[in-house]
Amino acid sequence: MEFRRLGASGLKVPALSFGAGTFAGRGALFGAWGNTDIEEARRLVDICLEAGVTMFDTADVYSDGASEEMLGEAIKGRRDQVILSTKTSLPMGDGPHDAGSSRSRLIRACEDALRRLGTDYIDLFQMHAFDAGTPIEEVLSTLDDLVRVGKVRYVGVSNFSGWQLMKSLAIGEKYSHARYVSHQVYYSLVGRDYEWELMPLGIDQGVGAVVWSPLGWGRLTGKVRRGQPLPAHSRLHKTVDYGPPVQDEDLFRVVDALDGVAKETGKAIPQVAINWLLQRRTVSSVIIGARNEAQLRQNLGAIGWTLTTDQMAKLDAASTKTAPYPYFPYQRQEGFARLSEPIGR
Repeated sequence: MEFRRLGASGLKVPALSFGAGTFAGRGALFGAWGNTDIEEARRLVDICLEAGVTMFDTADVYSDGASEEMLGEAIKGRRDQVILSTKTSLPMGDGPHDAGSSRSRLIRACEDALRRLGTDYIDLFQMHAFDAGTPIEEVLSTLDDLVRVGKVRYVGVSNFSGWQLMKSLAIGEKYSHARYVSHQVYYSLVGRDYEWELMPLGIDQGVGAVVWSPLGWGRLTGKVRRGQPLPAHSRLHKTVDYGPPVQDEDLFRVVDALDGVAKETGKAIPQVAINWLLQRRTVSSVIIGARNEAQLRQNLGAIGWTLTTDQMAKLDAASTKTAPYPYFPYQRQEGFARLSEPIGR
């Protein structure tokens, strides 16, 4: 397993990490993701550790805390072998302090996560969404306190806009607070919006991308095909309205390109899609999920080999879209274009 620095921090994380969103599977959304029980969860953790996948990502909102609880059970006795990443800020109830990133919410959310995970520290504690109702100074000072007392090692964000992240970084620098080192983002061959502003920001500010949904919300599995009905067991039947939208023609153009590259490499379509991401700038780790052992082992096959320059170019051409204003004028410039080029090319 390749290990990469998480942004400009000293923390080294595996290029692939495991998302525990399928653990427990409670509720309409998370039940559609999967309903992994504790025995299967332990087995998936075993396979990950054997492959060098040592970072496990979850969130308090996943199955109303049950994902954190099951992950804690699955790693029991081997806490020193893993990197635990969790998130908070999304609603966990209807109370006044059940959502957001206020001091009260963050302290309670951290304590709850520690209890559910069965640990005394969290390696990476992330804000699951920007809280416009709480001053950024309050959020950052609280996180800094949690780092100083040792309950949290590193802090990051998820799903922030460019200005939200940049303002947070600037305020944190002003007061010497613990710095956001990562941004958990949606990024895939059918969702490259990350490249327009957040990637240049990450390059400039040393913020590493931890990629969620690398298969485009389940669309790049190889089972969704032009002219064919959606597979009966696809989670898209229940979750399509929750995830990022994709136009059919954009999807099928990418799938056609993936098909061609998969045949050239002898790899599965999901492996090709994930390998493409692993070569993009700022990407520190790609989160892979799995309902079962077979899915996990297939996703693990995305590492240990590299797409060629020509193969990357084919996938780039099939997935590139014109950026919206104000980015499209710069998209034509060589310097801007290089920002999203594969690493080392």
